[in-house]
This record gives sequence, C-alpha cells and structure tokens, in this order.
Amino acid sequence: MVAMAASDGFILLGGFWVAMVILTYVFANKKEDTRKEFLVAQRSVSWWVGGGSIAASWIWAGALFVSTQQSYEKGLAGLFWFLVPNVIALLIFSFLGPRIRERFERGYTLPQYIGHRLGSNAVHTLYLIPFFFGQLIAIIFNMFAGATVMSLLTGIPITVLMPLLAFISLSYTLVSGMRASVVTDFIQMIMILAGVFLIVPWAVSAAGGIGAIVPGLDGVTHTSGIFDPTVAFTFGIVTSIGLISQTISDQQYWQRVFSINKRELPKAFATGAVLFAIVPLGLSLLGFIAANPAMGIAVPAGSDSSMIGVAAVGHLLPGWAMAVFVIMLLAGLTSTMDSGMVAASSLWVTDVVKYTERERAIITKELNGIPLSTEEDMLAARKLEKRAVQQTRLAMAGITLIALAVGYASYFIAGFGLTQLFLMAISIAASISVPTVLSLYWDGLRAKGVLIGSGIAIAIGMPAFIYFNWANNTAMVVASSVFMLAISAAGCLLAPRLERLWDGWKDLSNKSKR
Repeated sequence: MVAMAASDGFILLGGFWVAMVILTYVFANKKEDTRKEFLVAQRSVSWWVGGGSIAASWIWAGALFVSTQQSYEKGLAGLFWFLVPNVIALLIFSFLGPRIRERFERGYTLPQYIGHRLGSNAVHTLYLIPFFFGQLIAIIFNMFAGATVMSLLTGIPITVLMPLLAFISLSYTLVSGMRASVVTDFIQMIMILAGVFLIVPWAVSAAGGIGAIVPGLDGVTHTSGIFDPTVAFTFGIVTSIGLISQTISDQQYWQRVFSINKRELPKAFATGAVLFAIVPLGLSLLGFIAANPAMGIAVPAGSDSSMIGVAAVGHLLPGWAMAVFVIMLLAGLTSTMDSGMVAASSLWVTDVVKYTERERAIITKELNGIPLSTEEDMLAARKLEKRAVQQTRLAMAGITLIALAVGYASYFIAGFGLTQLFLMAISIAASISVPTVLSLYWDGLRAKGVLIGSGIAIAIGMPAFIYFNWANNTAMVVASSVFMLAISAAGCLLAPRLERLWDGWKDLSNKSKR
C-alpha cells in the first residue's frame, strides 16, 4: 500500500524535523544550563502548555494505532476498554501530583522520592528497573510504529526510517531538554488535533456518513456490546491494570508533575485527559468504518490490523490527505519519543550518576531549600550543574542508541509486532504501582515490604506476562498481570505485621532464655 513516493516521504520527514528544530530554538532555547532548567523547566510550566504536553506524550503508538485496531476488531467494547483506562491513568495524577509536590517539593524523579521516603538504596535500585525499562520501550515502540507506517506508505525500508525518526526527536531535545519537550509537545498536540478534526470527518463523509459507522460498531469479531465479557477478560483487565499502572511507573509524567506550576497541576492533568480522549475517540471511527464489510477495506498486505486506520484513510481519501495523516502520526510518535529521552536522562543524572561528597551535600541542601553559604559551595555547584547537564545529553544519546539496537532486533524477530511491544510496555508497570501510591498516603509503608512484593512481581510476574503473551495464552496473561498487582500489594501491607510478629517472637525468645 504505497501511497506516496519515497522522495516525498523524505521531504515530509525533513520538513517536520526542520519545523521542530526551529520551534525549539525560537520558543524553548534557554541559555541557563542547569538541572532545574534542563530537567524540570524551572518548575514553571503553565497548566495549558503542560496539559497539551501531557496529552501529546500520552498519545503514543497505542493511541494512534491500537485504539483504531481494537475498534476494528472488537467494536465498541475494544474502544471502551482502551479509552477509559487511558483517561483514568491521566486523571489520577490530579491527586498524586499535588500530593508528591507537598512531600517532595524540589524533587526530580519518582525513584529519587522513593529512596528519600523509605531511606533504602535497595528499593531505590529496584525502582530504577521498571522506570528505565518503561522509557526504553516507549522510544522503541514509537520508533518501530512510526517506521512501520512510513514504510507502508512510502516504500522506504523500516531499517532506514528507524534511525531517522530517532534522530528527529533527539536533535531538538538535546537543545534544552524538558523545555524543548514541553514546547514541541504542545505544538505537536495542536497538529494531532488538527489532523483528527480534518481527516476523520472527511473520511466519515466519504464513506457515506453515520450509516457507514453503525454496521462496524461490533467489530469484525461481532462483540455483544461494550461490556462483552470475552473482551473484558482478554483485553479489558490487562489493559486497565497495565495502563493505569503505567503512568504511575512512568517518569515522563512524574517529570511533568515536578515541572508544572504546583498550584495548576490538577487543571493541567484534567486538560491533558480531555485532549487525549479526543484522539482515540476520533480515530476509532476509522476502525468502525473499516469493520463494515460493505466498505471493502482490508488490512494492508505484510502488516497486521494495527494499520487498519491507515488503510481506511488510503481507501477513502485522496493521496494528499495521507500526508496530513502521516504528519499527525509523526507528531504523536515523536512527542512520546522526546519525552522518553528526557525522562531517561533525568533518571540517569539524578539516580545513577555518582557524585562527590561535596556535590551530594549541595544536592541535599537544594532538596531541603537551604541556600548555599560559601564561595566554595557555589563554585562546586556550578561545576556540578555543568557536569549534570553534560550527563543528561549523553544519557539521551545513549538510550536512543540502545533503543535503535533493540528496534532492529525486534524487526528481525518473526511474528513480533506493535501489539507485542504495546503489551511489553505495560508488562512491568503493575509491579510498583501499588507501593508508589502507598508511599504518598500511608506512613506505614516499609522498605522490606516493597522489596519483597515488587521484587517477586518483577522476578516472576513480568517474565510470565511476556512469555504467556508470546504464547497467546490469554488466561495466563491476565493471571500474570493480576499476580504482579496482588503480590506487590501483599508485600507492602503484610510487612509491618510480619515485623511486629518477628519482634514479638524475639522478645519472647529473649525472655525464655533469661
């Protein structure tokens, strides 16, 4: 299904790249190279820019492809179980965001907060596993999805497109980090909404209006309604747990929590949730139209049903409309890629890089709001900031190269597609979502409980989830997801009781010896 010449595809990519770089230098090129600027944009992002950035960073390949795919395959039930958990996943930060800013005002990452809150290096290290994994998969997923659809439309090989897409996101993000990500996200959100409002109504009209949508509302599998029990069990439970847990274990959203004006956090995340919902709702109509057998729209040869929305646009609209659709897709994909790069760099420079004793003292003073009092400290602080910003840029480049390597490996694995990457992306999130929420609201949380519960979830639940997904064993995929959530919760809730029992047993033992 080649809809445009390869040369046109390269021109489109080049134009998009130039536009993003120019926007970054005009609106987001701050001269101050500090961690506070580079990682959290001086904590001064407004709710309306932040809301657009939140929505754009959450509109990754899942919203652009999987939402349409689920509507096409499972009808209204597929749309419901994809849309509702996604919206809840953002709305929940209207409560979590202000809470963490109350407890950790000057923080940078969620793992940093967890280490500070529980006083445990082991828990801190454990948290870094899903947090880094999430950013890596986000970059791979969107790079792979963008290359797949661009290759389908232009004939340019996927192996050529993946590094080009990675370069586009990395090039402007390196300029000013979080500020570049937030500003370009906001512009990309405008592009996405413009694309949806132009392409979707046009496609519905070309298909014959509402009458072309209704026959496809039950999908090609002919589901029995929104609450079809089969869809709820096979897709709904896993997606709900995974998506809601994913934002909670995703540094991209905690980074926005630390970057947006704290008084405007609820408004920012509510705005982001509404803006996000518009996109899968709109694109779902393409899936319903494609599911109507009278339309004669088929999955493109050599791809899976995640490309059905692209096929619908190509079938119903003239060639130039596809260019608009592709620009919209690029905006959504690159917004998440650049967010993943910045998030990974914040984890690296905040939670991994080793600092000297003096530098650690300076960081501690910053977290506690204590001003620097000596010239030596000020000089050390300037050196610290310079080194930290250099490390953030190196981290961005590093995770991009790793993502490219894994992306190429995925390309050559038979049967590996967007659905598999989507499920991998949410596979580990459930292991730490419960302890994260408890850390904000329950003073009884213990490091041992998190280590035991989340450690078992990651060591056993995550490999099981990925394996059973690969083996198409739906029942065990659901069981693995529920297991990770339950065991991590059990570890946290039982640890204080077990500690009291252990202390009581030791007291009795000591008394009997005396």
